[in-house]
Amino acid sequence: MAYYTYILASKRNGTLYVGMTSNLIRRIWEHREELLPGFTEKYGVHRLVWFEEHATAENAIRREKRLKHWLLAWKLALIEKDNPDWDDLWFEINHT
Repeated sequence: MAYYTYILASKRNGTLYVGMTSNLIRRIWEHREELLPGFTEKYGVHRLVWFEEHATAENAIRREKRLKHWLLAWKLALIEKDNPDWDDLWFEINHT
């Protein structure tokens, strides 16, 4: 089983949300459809702009916690390193 750490954004350089999951497609769909009340629903944070895969839940959780403590500039640099146009990666991972 794979685990994921991910970053959602409201728009380029907008509000960010860092999370982790064992089912990336389902979890991003839940955010996009606003199925769960909370931060992403309140601030319209639905665009998947970065993610990475981990072999264990512990590694994904550790990475999530580290990223949540990073400076905003570091998070922006991480996103722009692999996704300079801030494309919504939802369309890359969801092939249905």
